[in-house]
Amino acid sequence: MKKIVTCIAVVIAVFSVSSLYAQQQDPQQRMAAMKQKMKDDLKMTDAQADTVMAIQAQYRPQMREIFMDQSLSQDDKRAKLAPIQDEMNKKIQAALGDDMYKKYQDWWQKNRPQRGGGGGGGGSNS
Repeated sequence: MKKIVTCIAVVIAVFSVSSLYAQQQDPQQRMAAMKQKMKDDLKMTDAQADTVMAIQAQYRPQMREIFMDQSLSQDDKRAKLAPIQDEMNKKIQAALGDDMYKKYQDWWQKNRPQRGGGGGGGGSNS
């Protein structure tokens, strides 16, 4: 009986550590993987994927600051993020064109990095 309990505890520990490791993955690796996934899934060129990644990187610090602000409610965060996301999405749309932008928006809704509480930003009605 002790062996079974010990085995279960070891299995749980292994899954916990691997899950923690996946969450702690290097941000550079995550961004490179996201870029490659965009290229593969959407058939973007290197230039298109680089442009989208650069535009996202431009707005990431502002968005991160809002996410990290513990004094704001979720609704306040959404309200502050909306104009930033709209501006970012307009730049991405201008860079990609209407057809590719629509594909990108649909793809982003399915693939965006998830935040605690059920989802990060990214989608807009632009």
